Amino acid sequence: MPATLAALRSAFPAEGLFAEKDFLLSPEPLRLDAKTVNELEKLGHRLQLFQRGCNELYHRSINGKAPAWVADYCDRGKPAELLEFARQKQFRADLPQVIRPDLLLTPDGFSITELDSVPGGIGLTGWLSRTYAALGHDVLGGGEGMLAGFRSILGEQVDILVSDESATYRPEMNWLARMANETGATWRVERAEDFNPKSEIRNPKSTYRFFELFDLANIPSAPALMEQILAGSVRLTPPMKPWLEEKLWLALFWSRPLREFWRRELSERHFLELQKHIPMSWVLDPAPLPHHAVLPGLEINDWHELSAFSQKQRDLVLKISGFSPQAWGSRGVVVGSDVPQNEWATAVEHALTDFTEHPHVLMRFAHTRIVEHPYFDPESGEVRTMRGRVRLCPYYFVNDGNAKLGGALATIVPADKKIVHGMKDAILTAVAAC
Repeated sequence: MPATLAALRSAFPAEGLFAEKDFLLSPEPLRLDAKTVNELEKLGHRLQLFQRGCNELYHRSINGKAPAWVADYCDRGKPAELLEFARQKQFRADLPQVIRPDLLLTPDGFSITELDSVPGGIGLTGWLSRTYAALGHDVLGGGEGMLAGFRSILGEQVDILVSDESATYRPEMNWLARMANETGATWRVERAEDFNPKSEIRNPKSTYRFFELFDLANIPSAPALMEQILAGSVRLTPPMKPWLEEKLWLALFWSRPLREFWRRELSERHFLELQKHIPMSWVLDPAPLPHHAVLPGLEINDWHELSAFSQKQRDLVLKISGFSPQAWGSRGVVVGSDVPQNEWATAVEHALTDFTEHPHVLMRFAHTRIVEHPYFDPESGEVRTMRGRVRLCPYYFVNDGNAKLGGALATIVPADKKIVHGMKDAILTAVAAC
């Protein structure tokens, strides 16, 4: 067995990292050129401004100071009591303190395909970073960057609430808690469904929410937790703001009526830089257009025309925006050029019909560059080379107004896969500079 493989296996946590999921190990991190690394370093601040802008635009919308359709899009399908809670004045400025975009590595840089407010992979990336650093690699964020970043936003006494819906990620959170506790912290990973914030006297502390808000109805403790948050005895992050868990913000970034808002909120420079990285996107709103109008970039007057697009025209990705079990883990994603025309038409018609409860987003397909990266064959232990596509997930931790890069996860899948996500034949590794 190669020495590096033996070292990786011996360092692998006893509790595992992903429940019932396997992945391929690599003898080395993915290496990125200096220009890409520099862009990643700057991206955290830009996305922090963007996320703040999303929150500001939503509040302006509900207060009549921005188009009403912004909040209308974001509120569809949401329970009234959750919206009432989330709109409390005392929470107005609250934002997620972990920012993780999904980036696809392209021939000229990267494309931002999603922005996740409740991201998995924090513990996994922490373990990969620490392990590869111990093997002598200069990984982004350093060997302790992920744990230090997470600790900087949560403090020393923490409850991490993981729902059954998100149970795949419970092992990595157990590892994170164990690492923090070995250095004096008191972190606990608890089943969200069992958590009772009134069960004991607690000092003011942090509670980390590792469940999507669509899952709130399945968590019996939610009303008591919300009561404690309102009273100020529990500080929850990420905040319970369902509008910030919608994918449609990347489409609203491209909305012509909102262009001046984004320019002011982001600054001209950051606005133009994000334009380079966010693919053209649209919200599938079935409202009819005037006869003389077309959807920009698609040149159609009616969304139903999209159903008849040829395979060449279907260089597009269709996905549900949020507040649904289908909105995470690459579920509910349809790559237009990768499915038959009738299947594409069905997906489009479903998206239009579902608009009342679940808006969908259409995005230009980001063409990824092919890389070659080594991995260990899980059966023989021999080193082989994969030609694959890469998704980068950098993790930024927001503390005292600064978004700091704690580390980055690279997911490399075989080149014939159009959707890049974790699977048993994917390589998961840390990221380092060349």
